[in-house]
Amino acid sequence: MSQSLVESVADPVAELALTGDLARPARLTVPDLLAWPQHRVRVSFECATSGVQHHRFAGPLLHDVLSDAGPVFDPARRKDRLRFLIAVSGMDGHHALLSWAEIDPDFGQAPVLLAASIDDTPLDRAGPQLVLPQDRCGARHISGINAIRVDGRYTSWT
Repeated sequence: MSQSLVESVADPVAELALTGDLARPARLTVPDLLAWPQHRVRVSFECATSGVQHHRFAGPLLHDVLSDAGPVFDPARRKDRLRFLIAVSGMDGHHALLSWAEIDPDFGQAPVLLAASIDDTPLDRAGPQLVLPQDRCGARHISGINAIRVDGRYTSWT
């Protein structure tokens, strides 16, 4: 293969799909995430395989990105948003589940990030990371997010 052809083939930029009970489902890249206000955090968490990790992350709040996608809360039901779940999946098969109340400013207000960079390195090709600064354990940290599903179909235990 000639050198000019090799140089013209760009590495694909990672993309995540926002799906589920949203008025505006979307496909987003790390450059897209830079359109939201960026939050910066230093995080230390315990990793089961490699011990304590220390990193700096920057990116928008998960709440801001999902709110922009228009979760279809029922305005006639006073606490409808409290039944919504958020499923996050990574390219490596890891998953995490959060509740809307956990990230909602009126309730838990957890500063959960969709990190666009780690230690000042952009994540364009690797994909965004789910960062929960409040977690001591890194088990809910998801690298290379490729899907986020918002689900409001959960109604009761019966």
